[in-house]
Amino acid sequence: MSVSFNLPRRSFLGAAAMGAAASQLVSALPAFAQAAATSNAGSAPASRRASASKRLEPLKSIDAGLLNVGYFEAGPADGAPVILLHGWPYDIHTYVDVAPLLAAAGYRVIVPYLRGYGTTRFLSADTVRNGQQGAVAVDVIALMDALKIQKATVAGCDWGARTACIVAALWPDRVTALVSVSGYLIGSQEAGKAPLPPEAELKWWYQYYLSTERGRAGYDKNRQAFAKLIWQTASPKWAFDDATFERSGAALENPDHVRVVVHNYRWRLALAEGEARYADLESQLAQSPVITVPTITLEGDANEAPHPEPSAYAKKFSGPYQHRLLKGGIGHNLPQEAPEAFAAAVMDVAHL
Repeated sequence: MSVSFNLPRRSFLGAAAMGAAASQLVSALPAFAQAAATSNAGSAPASRRASASKRLEPLKSIDAGLLNVGYFEAGPADGAPVILLHGWPYDIHTYVDVAPLLAAAGYRVIVPYLRGYGTTRFLSADTVRNGQQGAVAVDVIALMDALKIQKATVAGCDWGARTACIVAALWPDRVTALVSVSGYLIGSQEAGKAPLPPEAELKWWYQYYLSTERGRAGYDKNRQAFAKLIWQTASPKWAFDDATFERSGAALENPDHVRVVVHNYRWRLALAEGEARYADLESQLAQSPVITVPTITLEGDANEAPHPEPSAYAKKFSGPYQHRLLKGGIGHNLPQEAPEAFAAAVMDVAHL
């Protein structure tokens, strides 16, 4: 089932979003309408500028697997767990407006920094700074184990969406439901060998840049400018201000960030080796496993980052499934650009 939403719109609020949570979401929509309507004006509306002063803090930390994970937590300790996963070059503030909505609705919300971001650190100097998809997914399972979370809704954008899809595909007994921006993003090195049409290859320019030593050095030297360019090109109608960017850009100064990011993109093209400990997982992922848990996929109508068409992945979800297209100039960083719609999807997905 595919549904289009012209934002602002209230009819997307499902049964799971009733009561106090629905009231909060509905009351937030006029501000979001202003944001969408003025997205081409060159400056963020006051409601969005004000949100740049908000931070997901205080942060917590916990040893989990190979990492000491920095994370934000909100909501009641006995609430239904939701794990929100960010991507590159973003950070936990992708969910700065989503997390409070879900916490107010009674969910236990966990927003971790991925390996190589923010306050997350490797426990050993000898651990490979590996960015391959299987490694990042194992980090999430390790975090759930450390927090004694047996089962959670997992939701993500960009790297976070890929990671959420992998967790749902390989550990369905640990996943209540899935929300994924841009759909089914599980890949493999073999799939990465296939050439794309020139226009599509152009959108992956940064992957090829990071595959060179010049690119690694350039990204290391210009992390902030590089990330801001990605933000602008991936979400051309999102009028974020400097304060909003800088709040997230600080997470890229993690000492392991460049090594993790470069390995991620080189691994995809089989230009860097993975680790033997993840070989079995990657073999399973190379088969493009079907995801069986209830799922909502989301896409913005102004997403200029590389992403598949919904028709290409709809059959990869065999359980209850819905795709939602958000209209109104919504780009790649959908949870931050349309937080009410993303929060509603998280609330709705287990009740499809």
